[in-house]
Amino acid sequence: MSIDASKIVVRKTGGPEVLERESFDPGIPGPGEALIAQEAIGLNFIDTYFRTGLYPLPLPTGLGSEAAGIILAVGEGVSNVRKGDRVAYVAQSPGSYATHRIQPANRLLKLPDAISCETAAGMTLKGLTAAFLVEECAKVTAGQTVLVHSAAGGVGSILVPWLKSIGAKVIAHSGSQEKADRATAAGATHSLHDDFDALAATVRDLTDGKGVDTVFDGVGAASWQASLDSLRPRGLMISFGNASGPVPPFSVQELAKRGSLFLTRPTMFDYIRSDEEYQQLGARLFEQIARDVVKPDINQRFPLDEAADAHRALESRQTVGSTILIP
Repeated sequence: MSIDASKIVVRKTGGPEVLERESFDPGIPGPGEALIAQEAIGLNFIDTYFRTGLYPLPLPTGLGSEAAGIILAVGEGVSNVRKGDRVAYVAQSPGSYATHRIQPANRLLKLPDAISCETAAGMTLKGLTAAFLVEECAKVTAGQTVLVHSAAGGVGSILVPWLKSIGAKVIAHSGSQEKADRATAAGATHSLHDDFDALAATVRDLTDGKGVDTVFDGVGAASWQASLDSLRPRGLMISFGNASGPVPPFSVQELAKRGSLFLTRPTMFDYIRSDEEYQQLGARLFEQIARDVVKPDINQRFPLDEAADAHRALESRQTVGSTILIP
């Protein structure tokens, strides 16, 4: 099978300019594998961590964790998918910034007819992240009050309506009035764009001084103090990202003096270790999309050749919702 394929590679860590496109031979799928012609690729902030070396990888490396497309061929022993199926995936090893990719067939999510490849590429990783954070990590229940940072961002714009559908009271925090308005439209009970120095006081006012049950924080260093100060005693701090840089070193005594707080730094792949967990969480996400609880919010599309520009837009906070690359 002769395929004209290309991919983005990183040969040295650094700024967006280190992204290079090159031709490659994707090969043929082996036993238990499937070859995918990718139609859309998801862009996520974690991609920038690999590019800069914040999360070190052996070089050269590919980038990207998710994509969606059509299966061109399957290897021996594959029965769960077949040629022509539309599928999406989230992979632990980077490399989805490509026109074609071979993946384990048992880690592919078949797409319902109503979900396009673009929707899947823009929502699968972020949607699975929101799903495990809400339903497995925090186990949010109706009536709880939560704080969501970057509420108009890729994960935040899914967290807000998902939490609302459960019956939680959502205090959304965003970086501008425009983004705060988007969070309000998504279902936030309160939508703020305070400076981080003033945020905890506002949250306390909104909760009659009690604080929130859970904070969903993908910002990192800049929001860390405000997040801790916004929690009620025995509240849960979920630090799941470093958009502003990694959380600084701190003493665990800080958790005690605020009322025996709980802290977790989860990663999605620890919640989808088994194929069964992965497929169940995928089905739950697709159900929420089908029910119109969470909606596609793809506001930026870049050709794969312009991946560097996509990274620049993401890091400068110029994006809203999801961004995808088109091969």
